[in-house]
Formats: sequence, structure tokens, C-alpha cells
Amino acid sequence: MFGRYRGNFRRECGDILVEAESVDGLLTYRRRCERQTFERILVSNTGEVIINPVEPVNLPKDITDFLQIEFSPMMIEPGATRTVYLKFPVEIGVFVESARDIEVLDVFAPSTQKYTLYGSPTNGIIARYYESAVCPEIPPVEPFHEGVMELSIQNICREWVEVSRVVFESTDMKIYYGDFVAATATMKILTKTMAETDFVDAPLRPGMVKSVELYATRKIPAIDRGYLMEWGFS
Repeated sequence: MFGRYRGNFRRECGDILVEAESVDGLLTYRRRCERQTFERILVSNTGEVIINPVEPVNLPKDITDFLQIEFSPMMIEPGATRTVYLKFPVEIGVFVESARDIEVLDVFAPSTQKYTLYGSPTNGIIARYYESAVCPEIPPVEPFHEGVMELSIQNICREWVEVSRVVFESTDMKIYYGDFVAATATMKILTKTMAETDFVDAPLRPGMVKSVELYATRKIPAIDRGYLMEWGFS
């Protein structure tokens, strides 16, 4: 389903249908997912439709820029570095692109979304919430529902720490796709309650295609500076 399309096309997978069809000279984009539909007429001579996974913080509406993944607790010794694999939720973005501009046409997902509070009620943040197992290798995933995140954890403080969640700012997220959707991230533990998280702009496997980022198309300035977890990670 992911890729670039011009003119008429039709892609169907399970409950998801995405298509563009010319009727009476008008090209119409249609999408069906989880019994919800979306339709727009496209007036374009040379434009393309791009479908790819995007930052999973847009549904059911723009609530937050943050993603929190919770997993089974891990005890990490001082100075240790470990790479594990987590799952993260997938949202699908549809864009229209011409030689001069690119715009968001549609965002959808075949699953429901949950949100949580990270931090205190007065100073904390709302984050998209997702639960994942901790895997030593790349796990199988359900297509169009979830992706694989390679997470490298480094403990630079002088104490053992317990880690059971990680929080990211989605404006830094770099997503790639191929046989599955993937992202690569880091977590540097500074103290028993503080850590820095960030994304790495690199494919998890050779040959993967980089997704168009929502923040780039919405003309929102984004500085890749990572996120400082100030309210703990257990």
C-alpha cells in the first residue's frame, strides 16, 4: 500500500481501502478504514499521491506531540549499554505532491488511540500511550497497525536504574518502511530520574524507504534536539 501513485489506483488490505478514481473527468480520492470514510476531489495535472506511515500522534485529533511506550521493567547497571526492540503504533498519512508543494490529504489508522499523562498534573505533558513487549531481536508485527523500534539504552549514571517506559517528541521521529515499518531511537540515562531520548535518521534495514514527515509538510519549524525525560522512566 505504501508508495507513490499517479492517476487511478486502488489498494486494499483487510478493512483498509485507499483509491483514486476518475469519474466524469474528475479524479476522486477515497479512503475506507474501520467503517469510517473520507473523500476528496483532486484537481491536478501532474501531481502524485504519496502514502506512508507517519508520526503516530495525530488521531483522533491533534492532542500532543509526544509518544510514550511502556514495557516490562528492566534493571540496567551503571555504564551498561543495551539495544532492544519495541513495537510502536502506526498511523498512515496520505499526501498530494506537485513540483512546487506538498500537502497532507488524509491521516488514518486501523486501531484506536490511548493517551496518558507523563509527569505531574500541573507541569506534566499529555502523550500518546502504547504498550510493548521487550524483544532481543526484531519481532513480527501486524502490518499497518504497528512498527518496530530499535532502542539503544545507555546508562551513564553511577547507579543501577529501573526502566519501564520511554517518552519521545514526535517532531524528531524518522520513520522508514519496507517489509515493515521501523524507527531507530536512543535513550541516555543521566540520573535515576532523568534521561535524554532522540531518534536516529537511518533505516533499520538496508533498502528501506524514508517516510514523508507530517511536520515538514505542515510548514511547522522543527529542531531536532531530542527530549529530556524529567519525571522518571519507571
